Amino acid sequence: MATRLGKKGSDLGTMYRGRSGQWAWIAHRVTGVGLILFLFAHIVDTAMIGWGGDTYDRVTSVYHNPVVRLIELGLVGFVIFHALNGLRIIAIDFWPKATRYDKPLFFGTVGLFLLAMAPITYIMAKQAIELLD
Repeated sequence: MATRLGKKGSDLGTMYRGRSGQWAWIAHRVTGVGLILFLFAHIVDTAMIGWGGDTYDRVTSVYHNPVVRLIELGLVGFVIFHALNGLRIIAIDFWPKATRYDKPLFFGTVGLFLLAMAPITYIMAKQAIELLD
C-alpha cells in the first residue's frame, strides 16, 4: 500500500477529477447544509416571540443590516440552485438515458441559475445599498 501512495496515476490520485457531476454533487450538499442552517436560525429567531415582542423585534432588527441583506441574497441563491439541481437529479433518476446528458444538464442548471440570479441580485443588492444611505 505504501508504494501505491507515492505512485503517479494511482487510484487514490485520480479519485476526484473535478468533472461536472462531482461539482454538482458538492454544490448540492453545500447548498443543502446551508439551507438546513438557515432553517435552524429561522426557528430560533421565530421562537424569540415567546420572550415577548420587544425581544423578537430586537433579534429580527438584524435583518435590516446591509451585510445581512447580502447574506440573504446567498440564501436565495442556495434555494434556487438546490431546487434546479434537484430537478436535474430527478430527471436522471426517472430517465436512466438522461445520464448520457449529465454534463449538458449540469451546465443547463448553472445557466438557469445565473439567469435567475441576475435580476434577483440587482434587486437585492440595490435594496442593501439603499440601507447604507
